[in-house]
Amino acid sequence: MLTLGALFSALSVTILYFASIWPTGRFGLVAVASLFTVAAVIETGILSGVYVYIVCSALGILLFPNRTAVFLYMFFFGYYPVVKSLAEQIRATGLQFLLKLVVFNASFSVIWLFVIGLITGYAGGAPNILLVFICVNIAFAIFDFGLSKLIWFYINRISIHIRKK
Repeated sequence: MLTLGALFSALSVTILYFASIWPTGRFGLVAVASLFTVAAVIETGILSGVYVYIVCSALGILLFPNRTAVFLYMFFFGYYPVVKSLAEQIRATGLQFLLKLVVFNASFSVIWLFVIGLITGYAGGAPNILLVFICVNIAFAIFDFGLSKLIWFYINRISIHIRKK
C-alpha cells in the first residue's frame, strides 16, 4: 500500500511539475495528475487517495515556483477522485450526480472568488457570470463522464495486471 501510494504521488507530482512550467494544456495536465489519485483509490482505498492528494498538494506548494497548476489541483482536481468514489457509493444516480455537482460548484466558486479575485482584483459582478457557470458545469459533466470511462478502462485493462503481482 505504501509503495503504490508513493509511486502514484511521485507520478502525480511529476505531471504537476510539467503543468506548472508549460502554460498551454495546464488544465489537461492537472486532470491527468488527478488520475493517479484515482489509481490510488482503486488499488489501495480512499485513505490512500487522500494521502496522495495531501502529498502532491504539499510538495507542489513547496517545490514549484508557479503555483497555478497546484492551486487547480488543490481546489478541485486532486480531491475530486475521492469525492467521486464516495458519491458513487450512493445507489441513486441522480443523487450521485447532484452531490458531485454541488462539490464542483463550491470548488469553482472558491476558485472564482479567491484565486481569480486575487490575481486580477476582479472577482464578481460580471453580467455573464451565469453563462460562465453554465459553461463550466457542462464542462464538468463532460469531465465526469470521461473520468468514469477512464476509470472503467483502468479497472478492466490496467488494474488486472497490478493485482496479479
